[in-house]
Amino acid sequence: MPGWLTVAQGTGRVPFSRARVWRALAVLQPYCAVCDVSYVVDGSGTSQGTEFRCVPGRLDGQQPPSGAPRGRVVEWEPEHRVATRLELTPEVWVTTIDLADAPDSGTDVTITLTHEPLAGGLLQRRRQRKVVRKVAQDTVESELAKVPEHIQQAERAPDDTATPSA
Repeated sequence: MPGWLTVAQGTGRVPFSRARVWRALAVLQPYCAVCDVSYVVDGSGTSQGTEFRCVPGRLDGQQPPSGAPRGRVVEWEPEHRVATRLELTPEVWVTTIDLADAPDSGTDVTITLTHEPLAGGLLQRRRQRKVVRKVAQDTVESELAKVPEHIQQAERAPDDTATPSA
């Protein structure tokens, strides 16, 4: 129900090229130490339509549990935009990352987080909306603050162990 979408957005500037930021945010190792999340990508390579599963913590080669959240890359414009849709039982979260060159040779990173509830009646949605809005905005700000750590992590990772993800 589009009237119940909650959208949070933020922009930050980092002193790195768009290519470096893209590699750090659109391609992750099977385990992201910055976020403490493991990703399992179905198939090889990343493009629009790529599906993945994610779980908190390390998987260390194990498969994610059967109920692990499933996601899909819904937009893929290399070095410009990536968007993922993460489906949880009562809700859907869409994360969009837009990259643009900044005047100082850095990169402007804009993160947009959209939440859509899939369950609950009108009263429940009204009660939860303020909380969801705060959680979404706090998440955007937290993720923007982590961008430099993601860049450092990506530069330490050997290319052959990187697993595409969103």
